[in-house]
Amino acid sequence: MAAGTALLLWAVLTSWPLAFAAEAVSEAGPDTAGRQVDFARDIQPILAKRCFSCHGPDQAEGGLRLHQDEAARAELDSGEHAIVPGDVEASALVSRISAADESLRMPLDDKPLSAEEIALVTRWIRAGAPWKNNWAFEPPQPHEPPVLNDPSWVASPIDAFILARLEQAGLAPSPPADRLALIRRTYYDLTGLPPPPDAVAAFAADASPDAYEKLVDRLLASPHYGERWGRHWLDSVRFAETNSFERDGVKPNAWRYRDYVIRSFNDDKPYDQFVREQLAGDELPEATTESIIATGYYRLGLWDDEPADELQARFDELDDIVATTSQVFLGLTINCARCHDHKIDPIPQTDYYRLLAFFHELYPYGTRADQTSWNQADISPADVAARHHQLDRQKSLLRGQMIEIEQRGIAGMPAEDQRASEGPERKKLLKEKLFDYLAEADRREYSELKRQLRELSASGLPPRQMALAVKCMPQPPPTHVLLRGNPHLPGEEVQPGFPELFKAAPPVIPTRPPGQASSGRRLALANWITSPDNMLTARVMANRIWQHHFGRGIVRSTNNFGQLGEPATHPELLDWLAAELVRGGWRLKPLHKLIMMSSTYRMSSRANPAGLSKDPANDLFWRFDMRRLSAEEIRDSIHAVTGRLNPAMFGPGVYPEISAEVLAGQSMPGAGWGKSSPREQARRSVYIHVKRSLVTPILADFDFPEPDISCAARFATTQPAQALGMLNGQFVNSQAAQFARRIEREAGHNPQAQVERALRLALCRPPDEKNTQRGLELMASLRREHGLDAAAALNYYCLVVLNMNEFIYLD
Repeated sequence: MAAGTALLLWAVLTSWPLAFAAEAVSEAGPDTAGRQVDFARDIQPILAKRCFSCHGPDQAEGGLRLHQDEAARAELDSGEHAIVPGDVEASALVSRISAADESLRMPLDDKPLSAEEIALVTRWIRAGAPWKNNWAFEPPQPHEPPVLNDPSWVASPIDAFILARLEQAGLAPSPPADRLALIRRTYYDLTGLPPPPDAVAAFAADASPDAYEKLVDRLLASPHYGERWGRHWLDSVRFAETNSFERDGVKPNAWRYRDYVIRSFNDDKPYDQFVREQLAGDELPEATTESIIATGYYRLGLWDDEPADELQARFDELDDIVATTSQVFLGLTINCARCHDHKIDPIPQTDYYRLLAFFHELYPYGTRADQTSWNQADISPADVAARHHQLDRQKSLLRGQMIEIEQRGIAGMPAEDQRASEGPERKKLLKEKLFDYLAEADRREYSELKRQLRELSASGLPPRQMALAVKCMPQPPPTHVLLRGNPHLPGEEVQPGFPELFKAAPPVIPTRPPGQASSGRRLALANWITSPDNMLTARVMANRIWQHHFGRGIVRSTNNFGQLGEPATHPELLDWLAAELVRGGWRLKPLHKLIMMSSTYRMSSRANPAGLSKDPANDLFWRFDMRRLSAEEIRDSIHAVTGRLNPAMFGPGVYPEISAEVLAGQSMPGAGWGKSSPREQARRSVYIHVKRSLVTPILADFDFPEPDISCAARFATTQPAQALGMLNGQFVNSQAAQFARRIEREAGHNPQAQVERALRLALCRPPDEKNTQRGLELMASLRREHGLDAAAALNYYCLVVLNMNEFIYLD
């Protein structure tokens, strides 16, 4: 908008009638009209999404900026005020957003604000336009569970928080889930696997009051717990075992980081220790093999082995670390400030580069010529490592002597050969021509050195054990604010520091002792992040735990607690859970149990008209949300019901068979994809090799996350490729045949016994008469009308069972 036009339009503001705004208030829904307006929850998102493009940190048309309290209340170019606290009629903002004339109504050239949005802004100004910080940017407050009139439903303090909100909204919680739904929910939530039929029968028959608690305790102690919850963490930290880009080369030994995560969850390692090991495992006072492996966290991102701009690629690599660290541990999108001050949250660009400075000493992942020296650490036993070190020294001496002889021979070669010796053809050149240019004594000495080198190489030492990890530069390079994020335009130099919004003291980074490989910067950062006083760390992790039990977090945007994220539906409950996490020594298993023993978790998914009408998104948790199994749960469940699931844990990734048609989509078909035995292919999906350019098809069909960035929450789509893969795909058809062979072994050749056994295994419940009869009719028609024998008909019936909604959905 031109300045003159802006002045003219703002001059009209005070004369425009407010009838539309008053009408908007009357049209607002009952929830909007009845609850107190909260700036961070209700107003700030409207301003950010609808107004900031013209009236925000970068633009101030008409003299108006709406991103800060003082600026929003300042006098406009026209002499008017957009916001006059307590006075709706004097506030030009209200008249402009509610104007009937499209040429005057804001936002220009965009759809108008809804009646509910206008009502919220109007009520906010009438209430004095209080400008409060986002709740997440304030330290957690201690909250006692609400006192209720009827606490009979309350089995846990969690329930008091939930029920208080339900009562305010005039809603009641759904009844408890039946025992079948509860045992399936509990097994899948904690292990990602279906309950075996004998476990279902035992739970149904156990009438003791602590039957469910014993089930929860047993599953928390299962080694499958770490596989299930470790996969959630791998989503967050963008775990993959290749580099992406055209060649998508392998990241050697990335699988050790995956195993470290699974073991950490199974051991119930305190979360603060888990974080410190990943951020600064090499800088801990007593670094261990495990903590070194944990630093593989830094090496999981994308890496371009042939960048057009190497400096740009370097800062892209650092940006990946800053983005992942801030989102995963702090729930903040600090990476938005790479090029300019964050447009919404109070995060200036200097904060981004102060955080980057903590990581600037890390060597890049690799170079074009050397893709392992800076990302692999020797974690061999001390005696093996010492012997290899001695062997390396001996080999280095021999190679040095050999190079001296080689250079004497090269000096006598023609100029063309001398030039070739400086490039990739050197080895071939020396093999073919070196002896032609050496004196006899040099030939004998060179041959002897070669023999000694072969003997050393055949020493019989156990191979080194290497891990994907970090290595640090001798001194951290200076960190500058990059103008507009351009690495070729360095600005002012900055030192490591924490974001201003935390109001934290500057980091104390000790002087590096002689011989220490790193500066201690990352340990200072890790200690600050894991401090009980950090206002976000415990909140973010407690929210992730809640998310994976209920399908969504108390803050739905689990990687973004900032003002553009989704506001917390129950902020007091989240603060209480965060305090419980810290009070419990940062251990996750007690928090799981606390949540799962609540009446809130044990509700059924049954809907009712009142809940669907007042809270269709179930923000208030009046019922348990039905959910589809994740990609890994579907694949693992198929293996489980066929009886072929291989429970082996840990080790290098496995390679399921992938069709030639899918492999053909690669730039080099089949490159980088190995071949595992059928038994290895039947291992749990968490152990599948994660190749960025070639995700296993059944996992891709069911929303396996793109591993290029942190995945806060997976999609749960319904799309044709899923049905096509489940009905026609090679994997499911072959597994259906395995399922049929199991049914024949366990139920014999009686069709009714076969149908009943298949349903019991797949659905974890006794078969009902309707489904049994339909199964019998299907097999009979396949034999009668399509000429199939009994074995083939059973194969197809088992395929149908694996495609039942009840198999892949949880109540």
